[in-house]
Amino acid sequence: MVNKTRVGVVGVGYLGRFHALIYSRMANVELIGIVDSNAETAAKVAAECNCEAYSSSQQLLGKIDAVSIVVPTTAHLEVARPFLEQGIHMLLEKPIATSCDEGREIVQLAEERGALLQIGHLERFNAGVMALADRISRPRFIEAHRMGEFVARATDVDVVSDLMIHDIDIILSLVNSEITSIAAAGTRVLTSHIDIANARLEFANGAVANVIASRVSEKKLRRIRVFEENLYQSLDFIEQRIETAYPKSTPGSEWPEIIVEKVDIDPIKPLDTELAAFIDCINSGQKPLVDGRVGLEALAVALKVKEIIGQ
Repeated sequence: MVNKTRVGVVGVGYLGRFHALIYSRMANVELIGIVDSNAETAAKVAAECNCEAYSSSQQLLGKIDAVSIVVPTTAHLEVARPFLEQGIHMLLEKPIATSCDEGREIVQLAEERGALLQIGHLERFNAGVMALADRISRPRFIEAHRMGEFVARATDVDVVSDLMIHDIDIILSLVNSEITSIAAAGTRVLTSHIDIANARLEFANGAVANVIASRVSEKKLRRIRVFEENLYQSLDFIEQRIETAYPKSTPGSEWPEIIVEKVDIDPIKPLDTELAAFIDCINSGQKPLVDGRVGLEALAVALKVKEIIGQ
C-alpha cells in the first residue's frame, strides 16, 4: 500500500491550478484541499481535482503534511508562516520573497521547525538545463537570453523578478563561485516596472555572465550559451537542443578543425518533475535541488540588479 503525502495548495490561479492538477494525479499524494481568495475559482479547481475548497489557508492546518504556496510574492511570508511554524513541508514559488529580510525569516522558520523548504525555480527541472549542467565543468563566460512577447498576466512585477531570476539561479548553480561585481541597465517600456534588463555578473573565479531579459520582444527566445576552455555549448530551451563545438587537431593543418555536434534532449514536463522531486525529498529526507538558501541567494542578486537599475 502506497504511503501518501497529504498535500494542500494555496493560490490556484494560472500556475497554482497546475500544481493542484498534478498533485491530484500523483499516486503517492493525497490532495486534501485547495485555497483561493476567489470562491468561484476555488470551487472550480476543487471540482477538477476532486478535493475540498477552502477560503482560508488556516483551514488546511492540521490536515496536511506539505503545501504548495502559489500566491503573489508580497504575501509569501504572511501565508507561509503558519505552515512553517507547524513544521509543514513547503514548495514556495519563486522568488522566495520580496526582500532578503523576509526571505531569511522564511528560511529560518523552516530550519527551526524542521520543515523541508523548496523554492519553485522551475527551470532547474528543465531537461535541457539538467543535461547542460552535467556537461559543464568550468565555465568562463555565460550568455543568457530570456525574451518574450508582452503578456498582461505578470505585469505586477518587474522583468528581473519574473524572468531574469531564472537565469540568475541557473548561472549561480553552474559557476558555483562568489559574485564580486554586478553591472546592470534596464528600462520601463509598457508597464510601471522594468520591462527589459541586462546584467553583467563577475565571479571570484574569473567567470563572467551576461544576462538579458525582456517581456516586450517581438519573438520568444530562451537560450543560454556557455564557453569553457576549448569548448562551447549552447542550449535552446524551446527546441530542447544542445549544440556543442570544440577544436580537433588535424594532421598537417596549421589550425584545428572545429567540430560541431547537436543533441536533441528528450523533453519532460518541468512542473511535474519539480513537484515529484519535492515529494521525493519529503519521503527520502534529501535536500531539495533548490532549497531556501539557494532561493535566497538568487533573490539577493536579483534585488541588487534592480537596485543598480534604479527600480
